[in-house]
Amino acid sequence: MSSQAPPKTLLRRPDVEKRTGLKRAHIYALMKQGEFPQAVPLAGRAVAWISDEIDNWISGRIQQARSGNVA
Repeated sequence: MSSQAPPKTLLRRPDVEKRTGLKRAHIYALMKQGEFPQAVPLAGRAVAWISDEIDNWISGRIQQARSGNVA
C-alpha cells in the first residue's frame, strides 16, 4: 500500500482573502515583506496561492497570537 500525499490545491485571490480576512493590498504588502506565502504564476497575469502554504501561515498567526507575539 503506497502512501501518497493529497494533491495540492491552488487558491485564487478572493479565496485567499476569505480564508485570511485580509484584503488584496495587505496580502501583496506582506508578500513584498516576505511575511506571506508567495503567489504562483498561472498564465498571463493570473496567480494563485498553494492552499497548504496559506493554511500553514494561518496556523502560524494563531500560534503567535496565543503566545502574545503578534505585531
